[in-house]
Amino acid sequence: MLRWIVLLSRFALVGLFLFTAGAKLAVINSFASNINELLTASGFNGQRWSWVTTVSIVLSEIVVATLLLLPRTVRLGAVFAAALLTGFAGYALYYVYGLHGEPLECGCFGGIIASQLGVKTALRNLALLVPAFIVWFGYRRSYSLEPKRLELDPVRS
Repeated sequence: MLRWIVLLSRFALVGLFLFTAGAKLAVINSFASNINELLTASGFNGQRWSWVTTVSIVLSEIVVATLLLLPRTVRLGAVFAAALLTGFAGYALYYVYGLHGEPLECGCFGGIIASQLGVKTALRNLALLVPAFIVWFGYRRSYSLEPKRLELDPVRS
């Protein structure tokens, strides 16, 4: 049963990150504009860093999805997924409580699903840590469909 929960969590995260990356790519100009506003509100030069940040976010989501797909890097992908989700949640809380920012469309899901940056976004991202932890703690690289046989060591018997 654990194997199926881990697989479901793993591929749900892959789907989530590929969906969000694709949705952002579909409305890349408006997402970059949102990033510009967020960076400017945070005290950075939004004009200068908005495209770098936009491309970095989309690429990091694609890399995380790829790591989660490849059997040798699943656990590393789970760590990076957790780091991204925690970073996004942390920034959402910083924007609302640290900067006292007005609710702003974050563009997390492109233009498909409306999502304002704030507590709700942070809670959603923190809830998505559950599947990342399930993958991290539950993934084993080789699952055998046959039950393992116990072999007795003749020296110790």
